[in-house]
This record gives sequence, C-alpha cells and structure tokens, in this order.
Amino acid sequence: MPLSIRNQLPGTVTAITPGEAMATVRVGLAGGHDITAAITRDAVEDLALAPGSEVRVLVKSTEVSLATGPLTGLSIRNQLPGTVTGIATGNAMTTVRIKVPGGDLTSAITTDAATDLALSPGISVVALIKSTEIALATP
Repeated sequence: MPLSIRNQLPGTVTAITPGEAMATVRVGLAGGHDITAAITRDAVEDLALAPGSEVRVLVKSTEVSLATGPLTGLSIRNQLPGTVTGIATGNAMTTVRIKVPGGDLTSAITTDAATDLALSPGISVVALIKSTEIALATP
C-alpha cells in the first residue's frame, strides 16, 4: 500500500517494554542506531511484534525536528545524526532532506527555522523524533 509518509526506515525489533496501555518498542535501524517507538499494547499484539521482528519505522516529515548539534537535557531520546543533502525552500515552509545511517529522512520545518539554522547541503544535523510520533509497520 503506497503511503504519503516519506520517512520509512527499515529495522529490527530489539526490545519491547510493555506498560498498562502503551508499550515502548526499541528498533535497531539498518545504519546501526536505535530508535524507540511508543505505541499501544494492542498495536504490539496486532502486529505480533517480538524481538527479531522486521519492521519499518514511519515518521511524518512534520514530526522530524532538526538541531545543528547533539543535545543533552532533552526528553527526546531519538536523535539521529545526519547530513543535509537537499533543501526546498518555500515562503512559509522548507523541506530538508537528510542522509542518516541506514536511510534518508525528510524534515518539514518553517523557513525561518531553516534560515536561523543556516542549513545548506553538507551541513551536519541531528534529526529529533519523539517516540510518540513514530508508527511501526510490518512486511
């Protein structure tokens, strides 16, 4: 099924921590980094997720924030280092293409933010993604 979600990274479930209604699912990405998704326990069961399950990590471009360096003291644990490979600037919004280990991401940020960060191809960035903004899909 085709999706409008451009950010689709392949990975393997490495751990699941169940909670009362939600669970955190740690996924090892093809590039060697880990990412954590917070999804419902029902979704874990419906997808039959277990360590070793192959999944696709799905993230809308509007949910990928950018920083120009690693951040500490932040609740966002999903921080993927990458390099800007392209920028499409509009009046209000800018899309930024980023090469991360194991794949590519697109971030949709305000043009003001892109200007303030002085983004251009070749610049190192960190993609920040809240665990609650990640969906998982199985093959």
